[in-house]
Parts: sequence; structure tokens; C-alpha cells
Amino acid sequence: MLPQAAIPGLNSFVLYFALPCMLYRFGASTPIAQLLDVSLIAVYLLCALIMVGFTIAVTRGPRTGWNDASFGALVAAFPNTGFMGVPLLVALLGAKAAGPAIVSITVDMLITSSLCIALSRLDGADEHGAARAFRLALKGVVVNPLPWAIALGGVSSAIGFELPGPVAVTVGLLADAASPVALFTIGAVLARSQMNTTTPTQPLDYVPVVLIKLVVHPVLVGLVGLSAIQLGLPLDPFALTVLVLLSALPSASNVSLLAERFGADNGRIARIILLSTVLAFFSFAGAVALVTGAAFF
Repeated sequence: MLPQAAIPGLNSFVLYFALPCMLYRFGASTPIAQLLDVSLIAVYLLCALIMVGFTIAVTRGPRTGWNDASFGALVAAFPNTGFMGVPLLVALLGAKAAGPAIVSITVDMLITSSLCIALSRLDGADEHGAARAFRLALKGVVVNPLPWAIALGGVSSAIGFELPGPVAVTVGLLADAASPVALFTIGAVLARSQMNTTTPTQPLDYVPVVLIKLVVHPVLVGLVGLSAIQLGLPLDPFALTVLVLLSALPSASNVSLLAERFGADNGRIARIILLSTVLAFFSFAGAVALVTGAAFF
């Protein structure tokens, strides 16, 4: 029913219009003090960097270059916080859970995404030189609209700026469209991959990344966070509980949009998102029972 030529248009709509509006709204509605929680940022960022490095080390090889390995690392380190995490955790733990969730989105959008986009441009660095690879990496980071959107939202929060009524309504309409259109686009990408491929994606190409996302990520965040508290870092145990549960979420669907934009194997990324989302019905429920039972907060 949907022409394959329409998929890039759907992708562009979400990446350049709907998601930036959603992220701007997140940033603008969060008190700036919550966005600048240094302890929370330090723990979550350290875990994200470890996840990126570990996933690239495990998956990069003759069949997987820097581009595919980098977006595989991003989909392993970036949970579905915006679409699933905020509503789920606010329902489970109360409105207080929204603050740490917004901080994690900020780190993933501003730093983790930018780092992985930069690393994805390293293919051909040996052939064309490190300087060209660096220029491509920098360009990839600059043209990504998502960090700019959340940064503008943070500035609006800091200065108390509010959009005029009609503009705010328009931004809200676009923001509300981000989740359904992104999920629809992922389904279309999976269908396109199935129709066009001559060499089907093997389970070994994506199942390990799913396990890294659903198992390694929350365990890592829990261990690093507890170690930080033991070392005297002023990290709120409740905030750590939120971070652990966020890390147990499936992969963020917007990574598929970025993979499409930067020419990675989007069929593989879409399969990781799909499988992690299906398995998370069981693993996330287990994480909630385990973490709340362990009385983190």
C-alpha cells in the first residue's frame, strides 16, 4: 500500500519536524536545575560511553564497518525513553521520575548520538585520510537536528521563554505525531528490507545487540550507580532507580531514522528495535520487580 519511495519522506518528516518539536517540548518543560544534575549526568554518560565502546568492539568486523557498528552501538546504548520511559515510569514511580528521564534523553541526544554519528563517518579514514574523516564526522554531528532541538528547549527553560499560543499548538501537534509516525516508518523499513534483500540479515547480526541492550545496559548502570554512591557521589538513590529502569527499556525507535539518514544498514537496526521491544515486555517487568524489590530508593 505504501510506495517504497515514500519511506525517506516519512523519515525526514519525523527527523526534521516531529522529533525536534517533541524534544523542544521536553527541554522547555523541564526545570533547568534538573537538566544540570551533574552526578546524574556523570553516571549515565559514563555508562553510555562504555556501552558504545563495548558494542563497537564486539560487533565491528569484516562484515560490519564503522557506519553499521556505530549505529548498532547507538541502538544498544539509547533506550526508548521519550516514547515509553517517561509515561511508564511516571505511572510506576510518580511525577518525580520525569526529571531523571529528561536528563537521560539530554545525554543521549546531545552526546551519545553525536558521538556515534561522528564514529559512523570513520569508514574510509585509512584510504582518504584522517582529516577528511574528521570533517565528515563534524558535519554529521552539526546537521543532526535533534541535539539542537533539546538545547533550544533547555535555553527556553532557563530564560522562562514561552512560545506564542498558535505556535505552541503547532509544535504540540508535530510533537504528538513523532511516536506513531516513527513506529509506522520502522515497520515500513522492515518490510522494505524483507522485500529488497538478496542476503537476509542473520540473527547473529542483531540478536547480540538486543541482549546487550536489555541485559548489559541496566546491569552496568546499576553497578556504576551503586559504586558512585559508595564513593560518596551525591547521587539520589531514587534517581538511580529511574536510570536503571530506563536502561532496561528497549532500543529507541529514532535511531532507525538516523541510520536511514546516514546510510547504515537500517534493516538490521529496525530488527534490533523490534526484537528488543518484544522481549522487553518480559525483561522490563522483571527489572521493575527486581529493582523495586531491592529497595534502591
